[in-house]
Formats: sequence, structure tokens, C-alpha cells
Amino acid sequence: MYVILTGKRGINWANNDMNIGGFPTNILFSAVMKWTACLFILAFFITADDVRAQGPMNGDWRTASRESAGIAPDPGTTPEAVIQVYAARAWSWRGYFGVHSWFATKPTNAKEFTVYEVIGWRVRRGMSAVAISNRPADGRWFGSIPTLIADLRGDGVDDVIRRIDLAAKSYPFPNEYTVWPGPNSNTFTAYVARTVPELKLDLPPTAIGKDYLPGNTFFARSPSGTGGQVSLFGLFGILIGSEEGLEINILGLTFGIDILDPALKLPMIGRIGAD
Repeated sequence: MYVILTGKRGINWANNDMNIGGFPTNILFSAVMKWTACLFILAFFITADDVRAQGPMNGDWRTASRESAGIAPDPGTTPEAVIQVYAARAWSWRGYFGVHSWFATKPTNAKEFTVYEVIGWRVRRGMSAVAISNRPADGRWFGSIPTLIADLRGDGVDDVIRRIDLAAKSYPFPNEYTVWPGPNSNTFTAYVARTVPELKLDLPPTAIGKDYLPGNTFFARSPSGTGGQVSLFGLFGILIGSEEGLEINILGLTFGIDILDPALKLPMIGRIGAD
């Protein structure tokens, strides 16, 4: 028994041979993988100098800078509620491929920020992956200067802060951490963002792990809450949203285009175009 869907650009299943538009799928898959590998190598060399400029990529992590980058407002002189989301190149070789992301919140009249993030070594020591601290909101990530990717202030933000706190404490992978394809720090950031769509968070394409979905599901809202996505264990998928644009995930690497804020999204390199 077999099924044939005919048409010039149809899909043909017959005698276990699968064709798309007249081309065997094994050839198409091989071509996609080759192009992905070529783009990956090109992105590595393009990214290398930029990543080095962000901060030290080797040395002793215990002495790497965690000081403020001077981006966040001074909580002592900023009475309004503030939510900020940051991303910085990961430590060591991982920084060539992706970023570490986190939330920083400050309720009205609070004198310090609270930072929410997931850190891998905590799991290895038997602790929850979710770290909640009062470290500098815009602190360098072991020498790497962070980039501000979301900033929300003013009326109604205190309620959003409470929801971020609840979402962070209900993160479904508190005892798991995997650099690739997830769950990792970007899985956490994307999870929280989906529960708080007011952030309209567009995570960078270098946020590997953002497409790793909880609950063994293959469908979810996009992290910005403005669209949807299909993801197969964070390895393959597609995302469409008014904030993110169109993104295609191949082996955890994001390729995409943002139409409303014209930009290309590439693995390792990040976003090229309008911010």
C-alpha cells in the first residue's frame, strides 16, 4: 500500500521513496547540512574578533570581571519599577557560539535589583539551576560585556515583576542543564518570557536553547508572545512572530529574517541590521 500526492511541486511517497519537488529527500537533506556547515564555519571566523572584543575568552574564570557595565539605572536614584533583560557572550569557547541571558528586576522604590538566571554548575553541585541574587543587573558575564535586549518601566511593571518571580520559581527544569540544545539559561529566559508576554522579548539568534520547549511538547507561543513556534527538542523547528520575524532552527542554530525591523539573524554572528 502506498500514497502518492501528485503535482509539479508535490510530495511523493511511493515504494518508501520520498521526493519533494522531484528531488529525493536524502539529497535535499544532505545539501541543507552542507550549507549549514559552510555558514557555520564562515560565521565562526566572522564572529571570532567580535567575541574577543567583548572580553577575555580564556584564563581563570574566578578572576574574570563581574562588575557593572554601566548600562542599568542606579536603583538608588531611580524610584520607578524597572525590568531589564540582558545577554552576554558565554564564558570560554562557548562564547563563540552563544550567549548567556538573564532578567534583572527592581520594584518601585527598591534600592537594589534582583537578578534571575540559570547557571549550569549549580546543578552539578546538587543545587537548583535557578539562581536569584542581587548581583549587578548589568554585570559583566565573566568579562563579557552584556547587551540590553529589553527594558520595561513605569506603571504596571510591579505586577509584571511579581509574575516574573513566580515564573522563575516554577521553571520546569530546576535540576537539569545541558549546554546544547538545552535546557540552559536561554531555555529559562524564553520560558519566563512566554509566561509574561508584556515583555515582547525577542531573544537573539545566538541564544542557543531558547527553542527547547518544556513538557515534551512540540508547539508553543514564541518567547515574545506575538507568534508561535514548532520545535523538535530544540534541534529543528520554525518560529513566526511579529517581534521575531521568521526563524528556522537547524541543529539548534538559528537562521532568520526580521521584516518589521529589517535584519538578518545568523548563528554565532547574531543580528545584522536594525536593532
